[in-house]
Amino acid sequence: MQRVRLYSKADDLDALDLALESFEPHCEPDQVLVEIHSAGVNPSDVKAALGAMPHATWPRTPGRDWSGIVVEGPADLKGREVFGTGGDLGISQDGSHAEAIVLPRAAVCLKPSSIRLVEAGAVGVPFVTAYEGYRRAAMPKAPDVVLVLGANGKVGQAAIQIATMLGARVFGVEPRAEAYRGHASLPVRMIDASREDVAATVRDETGGQGADIVYNTVGSVYFDSACKAMAVGARQIFISTIDRAVCFDIFSFYRGRHAFFGVDTLALDAVASAEILSALAPNFEVGALRPFTVDKTFTLGQAKDAYHAVLAGSRGRVVLTR
Repeated sequence: MQRVRLYSKADDLDALDLALESFEPHCEPDQVLVEIHSAGVNPSDVKAALGAMPHATWPRTPGRDWSGIVVEGPADLKGREVFGTGGDLGISQDGSHAEAIVLPRAAVCLKPSSIRLVEAGAVGVPFVTAYEGYRRAAMPKAPDVVLVLGANGKVGQAAIQIATMLGARVFGVEPRAEAYRGHASLPVRMIDASREDVAATVRDETGGQGADIVYNTVGSVYFDSACKAMAVGARQIFISTIDRAVCFDIFSFYRGRHAFFGVDTLALDAVASAEILSALAPNFEVGALRPFTVDKTFTLGQAKDAYHAVLAGSRGRVVLTR
């Protein structure tokens, strides 16, 4: 078996101390050995490779998302197609950018038959992040209004898929004129933030109500507009930011009875992430949720090229395959 190995952090990808190495995985009685067929490359994987995660261990194999076939483990799982992810994988322990991975039995989720292994390997982080945000802030429902900032990012698309599947009315925001790029069960009203006032548009088109849930995947860039767009009693979810400090109107916050929720899926290990994927899997099975388009595939030997593609902002998902 082979795996990608990182030996130390670097200032840029070209200087990254990365190599392929052989290894022999060992499976304990309470574990499964999965032969990996697809492993998504996330921005957090690249950041971790460059040493941006202070709790990352060295040396290690990167990669959070994966799909594959169980080759060792309980009889009911052997030979089954499975998928998963985890905030611990590829950061505090060896991850999925390898030909095989050893995981706890509870960390694997049966792959929906409606999606291919190559697609399943790129589902994890965006959908787990989107679901966890809603789980903490309250799941959307009809007739809720949901505002998704960074709508065409992977988490943004996952958040829109879940919200429209549950019957919510969705506004999506991008910094320029763009059509929504992902799957949705209902129409998505896209707002061009370079030409339209985000808060005014949402309020005007909801009879002055505003958004019941704001999923802010970008953070500081849209913070002011997002807060002004919030309905009374609304919740705002944060998963990322560019600037750490923002101007915060405390009066509007408490008068609006607003709530903020921070989500960090690095805190969700592979077992906790599998619970979320198991909850979402039936919706993938019937087509209510759909996997992302896989834009580029690379072999393990091309891992550094895959990391470059993600860092360059690839629109579709990037995966490593066998």
